[in-house]
Parts: sequence; structure tokens; C-alpha cells
Amino acid sequence: MNTTHQTSSLSSPTRTIQPAWVRLTHWLNALAVILMMMSGWQIYDASPVFKGFTIPKSITLGGWLGGALQWHFAAMWLLFFNGLFYLTMNLVTGRIKTKFFPLSPRSILRDLGEALRGHLSHADPSKYNAVQKFAYLFVTLDIAVLVLSGLAIWKSVQFPLLRGLMGGYDFARVVHFCAMSLLAAFIVVHLVMVALVPRSFLTMIRGR
Repeated sequence: MNTTHQTSSLSSPTRTIQPAWVRLTHWLNALAVILMMMSGWQIYDASPVFKGFTIPKSITLGGWLGGALQWHFAAMWLLFFNGLFYLTMNLVTGRIKTKFFPLSPRSILRDLGEALRGHLSHADPSKYNAVQKFAYLFVTLDIAVLVLSGLAIWKSVQFPLLRGLMGGYDFARVVHFCAMSLLAAFIVVHLVMVALVPRSFLTMIRGR
């Protein structure tokens, strides 16, 4: 009986946790975000939003303002089209509903408390806990704010309504910088969580 059970288990197909399109868009988004952040820091240093605060040149990209802008715009289009494809696929496949909902403030606080005590289970990588759901939805919204505030800065004259919604050109730069800072914080926390649960990294590479 045991031999039959083992043979059956070995012959059964391995369940795919992250489909190929999720893995591809994840890594392309990661590449685009890193390129945009590093080139954005070089652009920021050319005209700091907060006087007296600059980004170390060693972590910037582009070498100078013109080079940084070229990198920034190239990565911007990658992020835009890849992100649009990611959102469309999530909606079409119904993944956004099954993976990220239901979600409530109570469940977020409960799972956050469990995580801080080191009691949060990661036994089933196919399911996100409430903290993960909130984090991924938050970063999606944050990237949307980055795109819109960046558009208000880049095409300020062409999109006066968007510029107005952002509080004007100067405040749009503040919004853009703050959204970038939140994204950087998310990346740090995300890397820490991956280090704590390395299986999630493997899942995003091989899909299971």
C-alpha cells in the first residue's frame, strides 16, 4: 500500500503556484523599478526637492542629468506596459480576487501581530496572508501614484488637470519623491521577508 501511494504521489503533476506570466512580469517590474529609482535619484540630485538633502552618487544611475533622464524614460515605458499587462492579466484571470481578497483591517492587524511574534505560518506558499495582500495592493497603488505624479512633472503643461490634482508642479515633485521613498521601503521589507522565507524566492523563479 505504501509503495502504491508513493508511486501515485511521484507520478502526480506538480502544482504551479506562480504562473509564467506572473513570474515574468514580476522580474521585469523589479528591473524597471530599480532602474527608475537609481536614475530618479540622479535627476533628484540635479535639483533637490529638499534643500540640503542629496542622494549618494554611488547609488545613482546615468552619470549626469541627461544620461539619467534617458535611463528614466526607457525604464518608465517598460514599467508602464509591463505593469498594464500585469493588471490586465490579474483582472482577466480573476487572480486579483482570489489572491488578494477578502481583506480587512482586522485581518491585517492580526497577521501583523503574528508576524512580529514569529508565529505567522508560511506552510502554503500559494496563499497570501493579510499582510502580504495589503503590501502588494499598497505597492501597486504606490506605483500608480509614481506614474501619475511623474506624468504631472514631465508633461506639466499638457496635463494641467493632473498637475492641479497633484497640488501644482512643485508639490507633484514632493509627491513623486515620497512615493519613491515608500517604494524603496517596500523593497527593503520585501527582501527581508524573502530572506526569512527563501522558498518564496524559489517559487518566483520556478513557479512551484
